[in-house]
Amino acid sequence: MSTILAIETSSELASAALLHNDVCSSRQTAGVSTHSQSILPMVQALLQDAGISLRDCDAIAFGAGPGSFTGVRTACGIAQGLAYGADKPLLPTVTLLALAQACREQTGANDVLAVLDARMGEVYWAQYRFDVTWQVVIAPTLSSAADVQPQGEVVACGNGLQAYAADFAARPFFAAALKDMLPQATQIARLGAIAYAQGLAVVASAAEPLYLRNKVALTTMERLEKAAKEAA
Repeated sequence: MSTILAIETSSELASAALLHNDVCSSRQTAGVSTHSQSILPMVQALLQDAGISLRDCDAIAFGAGPGSFTGVRTACGIAQGLAYGADKPLLPTVTLLALAQACREQTGANDVLAVLDARMGEVYWAQYRFDVTWQVVIAPTLSSAADVQPQGEVVACGNGLQAYAADFAARPFFAAALKDMLPQATQIARLGAIAYAQGLAVVASAAEPLYLRNKVALTTMERLEKAAKEAA
């Protein structure tokens, strides 16, 4: 039975969780500007409450993205720092899969569409199917809401659905969707434990964020060109 520490900062919600003796404890705080300051105190509190140290953990899981550019970098950087200090491996975990896990825990769904607000008129999304283990139906993608096309019937979740409600309102999955769901460290920890048991942990230097958007900001010329195309 593994002990997994998990952190997640890819959205406006920052959270940390500790899976120990098959019990998952967690803490969270809102406010994207405080993520880098809030995670370590939450980690320390979780370890203290459990009566263990970081060296007693088997591995550290973190939300690798997609998500906020700064947020996923924060999670990766903090996880690497902790891993180097305690000589522990890392478990990079896809945030959209964490959403799917949370959705299944709440609804029992096996076919899940996870959608996160990517801002700039776009969403991060993926489709997963649970059959003993999670399987990727559609890999994490960045697109407009209109281009989200799941395969078959799904239960949908994620704050991207609420952010672009007008685009999703007519879709068959929208009415029953969990529209305000965000990735949380609890599911990162549980998925991390599964990955650890499968031998998927990596050394700290090999861990990387998952970026789907290569450029966070458009240049002035690119914005003008985009506006001209949309007006044409």
